[in-house]
Amino acid sequence: MAPRGRLVLLNGPTSAGKTTVSHAVAARLTTPWLLLPVDLFHQIRTRPDADLTPREWHDVFRRTRAAYHRALTGAVSSGCDVIGDHVLNEPWRLDDLLRLTPGLDVLLVHVTCSHAELRRREKARGDRDLGTAVMQERQVFQHGDCDLTVDTTYGPDEPAAALLELIRRPPTDRAFDRLRASRHRA
Repeated sequence: MAPRGRLVLLNGPTSAGKTTVSHAVAARLTTPWLLLPVDLFHQIRTRPDADLTPREWHDVFRRTRAAYHRALTGAVSSGCDVIGDHVLNEPWRLDDLLRLTPGLDVLLVHVTCSHAELRRREKARGDRDLGTAVMQERQVFQHGDCDLTVDTTYGPDEPAAALLELIRRPPTDRAFDRLRASRHRA
């Protein structure tokens, strides 16, 4: 049986600093890891100009995110260590990941940021509808549980250090296992 890797899944609203933190962590890791942000899957999808109805686009986005989940779990199952970066703002996304990950080593990290900084970053990016980040913040953490929460308001250094410590000394009781158990009971 091939060795299994680890998945550190960063969850937070757009512009919270997930990608920045993942790069800061990667620069300090001493072993190879894959950085797989969900945005990568949207970037590599062809035909962003396709003339589709809103419902058709919704279906394309859902399939893209489902493919992302399978790429994450496939990489981990193949023995790769992975840092994923996602926005769990729809319950089905977390449910899908929970279904795909029994037996896998998953750490769930919530990435937060002050509302003022979220708005500033969102505006500076220029590629997001203003207000999306604050709206998503109410949705992405609704499941409640995680292995670590980091605040990127003042930059990635402190959050990266906390993530590295989590990777070095992971808890034995994991948020994904607790979430899976609680959803199974419901």
